[in-house]
Amino acid sequence: MATIRPFRGLRFGPSAGPIEDLVAPPYDVLSKEERDLFAAKSPHNIVHLTLPEQKEDDRNQYVKYARSASTLAEWTRDGSLVLEPAPAFYRYTQTFKVYGSDQPLVRTSIIALIKVEPYEKGVVLPHEQTFPKHKEDRLRILEATRAHLECIFGLYEDQGGLIVDQVSKAPARKAIDVTTEDGVRHVVETIDDAQACRAIADALADKKVWIADGHHRFETACAFRAMQGEKDGLIAEDFMMMALSSMSDPGLSLLPTHRTIKNKPMTADDLRSRMGSHFTFSEAPNHELFDRVVEAGDHTFGIALPGGTGLLAKMKEPDKIKEIIEGDASPKLKALDVTILHKLIFEKLLDIQGLDLVGYTRNPEEAMNAVNDGCSMAFLMNPPTVEDMRQIALGGEKMPQKSTFYYPKILSGLVVWSLANFEA
Repeated sequence: MATIRPFRGLRFGPSAGPIEDLVAPPYDVLSKEERDLFAAKSPHNIVHLTLPEQKEDDRNQYVKYARSASTLAEWTRDGSLVLEPAPAFYRYTQTFKVYGSDQPLVRTSIIALIKVEPYEKGVVLPHEQTFPKHKEDRLRILEATRAHLECIFGLYEDQGGLIVDQVSKAPARKAIDVTTEDGVRHVVETIDDAQACRAIADALADKKVWIADGHHRFETACAFRAMQGEKDGLIAEDFMMMALSSMSDPGLSLLPTHRTIKNKPMTADDLRSRMGSHFTFSEAPNHELFDRVVEAGDHTFGIALPGGTGLLAKMKEPDKIKEIIEGDASPKLKALDVTILHKLIFEKLLDIQGLDLVGYTRNPEEAMNAVNDGCSMAFLMNPPTVEDMRQIALGGEKMPQKSTFYYPKILSGLVVWSLANFEA
């Protein structure tokens, strides 16, 4: 099924500077201001590649992509990026805590090359819809650099955790150990023992892979490969980097993405009137809403409102959701809280059409505080489960955008793969 292989990655060498000044979150979670802060840390910070700067005197908007390509070439030439001497997998562990818990978790991934396959082949499965404009940007940077600058994140089925155990026990050398400002510790270890690499690749060969994070970049890689046309044998464009984790990993953590709404002022009475046919309500201080949503479980939403007091909305008859939400979606997809929020609450009950009014945040405190900074309201919710994601993808369906948030994100700057270093 999945074609997984080790590769010769490019990693920052000592001359580039301290690793904590070189890494950054992935491109799609950084605001311009945040990008500039990381860029100011070091002239070798990874954002100079992943988010090249648009300068005032650029001839056009595409010059920045060429800038990223020339920067990558310079770093490779001057030793800022050093090529791994032999093909390797990279064992990647992240130690972290989630909101509301002091218990540390550890998630183990293996960074590898994966052969890109169109979704219809059923080897790599999506679960979320994507935004076209983001794919155009990533395609241009891939075309210019001919390199995969960041990892996307994928999951595989692993009954009993046998593969994650195999990955954890493989002989390896520590390459990177860095704790980022959010308190997450990232450790990368190089697995270049040929026998161990073969065993891991063979163990993953019969697996399907679910995209957990990085749909835009995967679809970009598929489009990039399609541009090459039919070829005999494997070519560099057939592959991209992916960090792969087991669905049985005890550190796998799926968090909700909360929604903020702007320019749609409503009072608590307005919400009761509009939503009362399908929901029951109780009042609660905004700062308590998320905890109450978690405690109440599925089909419950916290609605933070200006003034400090919001509403806890619980669906009256969730067993009738397949009749309430129209369309051909499966009962499983219709029953997801994120579907109920978008299709029933936003579109049908509150007349919030499209996504122009909707903002997203993974931080519940940020969502609850947003109503003090000009937002009309904020909706706090529970996440779907990994099993929800698995079944939705197997059924060939997709959740709304930003339905899932696997925490923590895969850090950028740990390893880069240039197509020039492909070994057939």
